[in-house]
Amino acid sequence: MSEAETAPAPKHPWTWYLQEKIVVIFFLGFSGGLPFPLVYSTLTLWLNNAGLEKSTISAFAWIGFAYALKFLWSPLVDRLHLPLLTNALGRRRAWLILSQLLIVLSLVSLSLISPSPATILLFAGVALAVAVSSATQDMAIDAYRIECAEVEMQGLLAAAYQYGYRIAMIVGGAGALYVADFLSWTIAYQAMAACMVIGIATTLLAREPKVPATAGDGGRIFDEGFLNWFVKAVVGPFVDFFQRYGTFALTMLAFIALYRISDYVLGILANPFYDDIGFTKSEIASVAKLYGLWIALFGIAAGGVSIAWIGAAKSLILSATLIAATNLFFVYLAQTGPELWALVITISFDNFAQGFSGTVFIAYLSSLTNVSFTATQYALFSSLSVFVGKLVAGFSGQVQELLGYTGFFIYAAATGIPSIILAIIVVLYTPKERQ
Repeated sequence: MSEAETAPAPKHPWTWYLQEKIVVIFFLGFSGGLPFPLVYSTLTLWLNNAGLEKSTISAFAWIGFAYALKFLWSPLVDRLHLPLLTNALGRRRAWLILSQLLIVLSLVSLSLISPSPATILLFAGVALAVAVSSATQDMAIDAYRIECAEVEMQGLLAAAYQYGYRIAMIVGGAGALYVADFLSWTIAYQAMAACMVIGIATTLLAREPKVPATAGDGGRIFDEGFLNWFVKAVVGPFVDFFQRYGTFALTMLAFIALYRISDYVLGILANPFYDDIGFTKSEIASVAKLYGLWIALFGIAAGGVSIAWIGAAKSLILSATLIAATNLFFVYLAQTGPELWALVITISFDNFAQGFSGTVFIAYLSSLTNVSFTATQYALFSSLSVFVGKLVAGFSGQVQELLGYTGFFIYAAATGIPSIILAIIVVLYTPKERQ
């Protein structure tokens, strides 16, 4: 690593968070988190305002497959040199700036399309472009974070990333809703595109991590034939995982795939639900987004305390239970109607569970990753954790139309039961040294 990367950490703990790398990752976390609500929860409210059917709205959850399948092009982000950009900025910053510029272009394009049955395919296509660009940026940020500092700093970097990411989700959630409420959805999405300047500026001002010796030559990745490259770059990390854990790896992968399914199933219809029962966009922004941010940040910190207190593995059982159980508070909200105090209670429990589970899950996935396949293997795990949830969430609208909101929320909570069972099995049967 470079001299800047090996410099000793400040002696006073509070000054750790003022280190250059920590600040850079915080702002890159903001850039990474901003697009997500704009193709998920915020987008669904826009579609609901446009009068589209719930089944159509929930189908937009499948846009999330861009995040679930990002491992397919993660080796390109790892090894392919981009003309002009790589020479000018370096391997990681080149991919960062490319993905960020594509996000801006896609968001501006999306803002110019009014969602309707006649334009829905075009609208979905542009939204997919935002998601693909965002997923690419996520991979570049993960790789930058891993390579810019020693292993001992990765915990601080992960925390900085999460905080930046969460704040950006509020900007892309509450911020966009405020602008849409007082102005229009078009201006809201254009304003969010302008906020990506933060990520672009950070990329241009940041230092490029030193290229590791194992990076390979991006211009020659296909010289041995596509099949050989695919086996080494994509299949290899999976093979390594099974070699380390044997057949029990299947159980672990099933747990990873189902861990947050309850969250995804409910989340796609959360904003339409608030809208349908009578909350205004400003109320949703103030309580579900702004107030919810502070609760989520508290949950993130509580997750770290839980890991230190009872261990990452056992914390999985608690977090899996919280994800499913807190969905039942939406049943209560469906009965009370648009009462702000009821929304506050629901958001308090739901966002705490989200923050808590996010910290625990990142720690768990990191513990499974082999340093020989860091970027690609982490992308594989995180992709798997999204795939099943997004697939099932795509049918949430049909379930809601069939059962109503109360029945739907009970169904959403029930989808978390397999995750709880698998968490218990993983804790009990994973070899002690892997927990």
